[in-house]
Amino acid sequence: MEDRLITVAIHTYDHAVALKALLESEGIVVALQNVNLAHPVVASGVRVRIRERDLPLALRIIENIEIISPAQSPDKTGATSHKVLVPIDFSPHSTRAVYLAFHLAEQHKASIVLVHSFIDPYITDSMQLTDTLSYDVEETQEHITIEKEAQRQMRQFADRLRSKIKDGSLPPVKFTTEVVDGLPEDVINAMAKQIKPLLIVMGTRGAGKKQRELVGSVTAEVLDSCRWPVFTVPESVTLEASHEIRRVAFFASLEQTDLLALDLIYRLFGQEPLQVTLVYVPKRKTLESAASLETRLTGLLDYCRTHYPAYDFKAERLTLGNVEADFDQLIAREPIDLIAVPNKKKNVLARLFNPGIAHRLLFRSDIPMIVIPV
Repeated sequence: MEDRLITVAIHTYDHAVALKALLESEGIVVALQNVNLAHPVVASGVRVRIRERDLPLALRIIENIEIISPAQSPDKTGATSHKVLVPIDFSPHSTRAVYLAFHLAEQHKASIVLVHSFIDPYITDSMQLTDTLSYDVEETQEHITIEKEAQRQMRQFADRLRSKIKDGSLPPVKFTTEVVDGLPEDVINAMAKQIKPLLIVMGTRGAGKKQRELVGSVTAEVLDSCRWPVFTVPESVTLEASHEIRRVAFFASLEQTDLLALDLIYRLFGQEPLQVTLVYVPKRKTLESAASLETRLTGLLDYCRTHYPAYDFKAERLTLGNVEADFDQLIAREPIDLIAVPNKKKNVLARLFNPGIAHRLLFRSDIPMIVIPV
């Protein structure tokens, strides 16, 4: 029964032949019916027939032909949708970030841009990059030029993603790939300026490894310099989709920028019933009294409860001189799925001598974090 032929599509001859070639390249046996052998090119209504057991795979390929076989299905509309930018070095932690990005992109009907950076071996004989991009230049030079090797790895990675889309383990999100020569943080920032992404998703190493790589962290550089939201995914996290996020710690500054950042959180995760803890850290220099700050925090809570009724809000206060230890105690009492931090851009000296909350938490925490430039 499962070997009987069924019609999966009816096309003109040219389209039927192209679909037959695509399906056969995926291991599906295909037969064409109603072809006029004397004048095949003028035949219409050609049936593309397959074995019944191959129907689920064939349908996934046909429904997502622009993803699985982009060369055969160019975008004729010229329209651009919003995008999710994902730096990739093909390591397990950056690959995990890619999978999460696919689920986020599906949720927002966005496409994905995968970018991989490589360093010209004539500039440096050997370089070890940290966090999201690393490369063994010497090994690559022994076999092929580093650019061709990077292109090959990206093609293989894209093929793996298409296979996962075909078997249903990844959502059918359209994606493109870029392989660019340059320092990773520079490449990521330049690409973000070009495509203006909805979100940048970056895989990171564990907290202990990140602390050892403090000076050269690619992710830290991007957090401090990029003007688009960045979602960091530590390697130890098993998060696969946004619906798994339930508890959010939002670091509030009690300024107008909090409202902009909260609005972005709502646009990204508005359909989820989140429990949001507004975490307030007092400034080093402030002329405001404790009572005035308490009034502002209460006002922010009231605003949030009024404008985001689907969320459950409460507030916590951390000690200025002991932010990290206080936060560790907070997450020990109430596990957090996501840290949200509004982040002001600083110059290089300020980042070195007075790093922001986002920078400090990046190196201490194994919790996913979204950093929102304000």
